[in-house]
Amino acid sequence: MKTMTPRQIGGLPVTGAALRPRVGDLRQVASVRRIVLDDGPERGVRALAFSTGGGLDFWVLADRSLDIGPAQWRGLPFAWQGPNGFRAPTLLDAEESGGRGFERGVGGLLVTCGLEHIRQPTADHPLHGRLPFTPARVTAYGEDWDREEPVLFCEGEITEARLGGVRLRLHRRIEAPIGGAEIRIEDRVENLSAEPCPQAILYHVNFGFPALQERNLVRLGGHAVWGPFPAVEAAARPATCLGLQPGPAECSLVNEAGLAWRVGFDAAALPYLQLWRDLRPGIGLLSVEPCNTGVLEPGQSAPAPPLGPFASRTYRLTVSVESAAD
Repeated sequence: MKTMTPRQIGGLPVTGAALRPRVGDLRQVASVRRIVLDDGPERGVRALAFSTGGGLDFWVLADRSLDIGPAQWRGLPFAWQGPNGFRAPTLLDAEESGGRGFERGVGGLLVTCGLEHIRQPTADHPLHGRLPFTPARVTAYGEDWDREEPVLFCEGEITEARLGGVRLRLHRRIEAPIGGAEIRIEDRVENLSAEPCPQAILYHVNFGFPALQERNLVRLGGHAVWGPFPAVEAAARPATCLGLQPGPAECSLVNEAGLAWRVGFDAAALPYLQLWRDLRPGIGLLSVEPCNTGVLEPGQSAPAPPLGPFASRTYRLTVSVESAAD
């Protein structure tokens, strides 16, 4: 087993033994706290506020599929947010506007799409499916200082089911190493029925200003695949979908100051990477989107891979920040 070099906070190793004598409560150093938003269309939205002690702070939105809302690194925000904020799910209807209700709620660092359908609406499915913005059942959360690598974590499940139809459940665990700058997401999608069913998933990872700036590059592995970007554009760019070879994959948003935001995933489970941007004035959004189905023209998804009766499938995704100065 690989021996890990402990991270440090305040010059001390990130371990409970090293830090407990210095503080009244270890949550002073790193914590996960339950919060409830209480104003405007966000009123009543449950969230879990993560603070890693390593400069990374983010919210996991329990009432929006355990997706990730605001995110900051050393005070620098990097998640895109729309003008509707993080609206309560009771104010969102995926079926409205011809199945385009997703467009009234999208925002935050991560929006997970699926579980039966992704991409453009069809006669049977709204844009990006019915998973986004669905309240989760939170089953666990907190700080685990007893591991070799201490972490913050939360766990929960989101169910998409219809009597006599598809019944899928997403089991999600999110971890963030204490003292670190990484978010780890592990999802297990379970078929609760005795019949095989299509199962699609797309991770909408949304970057905005000031992470997204003029002359940014998007790199896949060591190769630039998009950019450098202008500051603004007159129209949104059509999505580009890339097929990947099985194995570890990493897509990075890199700026001239040496900051890199990295999205890592297993291309055996998520063999496609979709890139999309809208740099019109007042928007400024770049989406990095690992997914498990390709694209048919015009913008429709290829058939989703079937998931067998009572079977499950696991996906893993990481989002991390790295500075050349570090």
